[in-house]
Amino acid sequence: MLVKTLDPLSLLDIGVGFGKYGFLAREYLELWDGREKYLEWRRRIDGVEGCAEYITSLQRLIYNNIYLGNAQAVLPTLQFRYDLILLIDVIEHFTKEEGRAILKQCQRLGKNMIISTPKDTIMREGTFGNPLEAHVSQWTLDDFRPLGNYFVVNNQKSLLVFIGEDAAALLGKLKGQA
Repeated sequence: MLVKTLDPLSLLDIGVGFGKYGFLAREYLELWDGREKYLEWRRRIDGVEGCAEYITSLQRLIYNNIYLGNAQAVLPTLQFRYDLILLIDVIEHFTKEEGRAILKQCQRLGKNMIISTPKDTIMREGTFGNPLEAHVSQWTLDDFRPLGNYFVVNNQKSLLVFIGEDAAALLGKLKGQA
């Protein structure tokens, strides 16, 4: 609902994984736009993925560009400014210091961010043979408040925060749809 209502023309998905969020953004923003033009994409959906083994032909179909490497290394190399950056179940995989540096890069690269992180992060080692899957930090709303305009979406299990230039306008639209 947030992404569809914001209606971004460009999106950066940090932590592509299976490509779930790129897939949903592509479907809701491109295939439901009334044009009925399958694969004639008008929007730029890019991704960052630290584990090359996760990337298959599915993600290559969905994303315009996939930047391989740790977000800490990749983000400083990007120059395009996105309407929306997604950090969905990603920030807890970084230390607080690393995460703050990533958030600073996201503010440079994007007008808006959606961040989702578990309210009760279970600290763990990497899974699936991937050390990047380790949970190493717990984040709270206090960590995100300094980033500027924001609102929180009520969710039982996750802290879901929208931060950015369009926060007030988007919240107004969402309240009007309720």
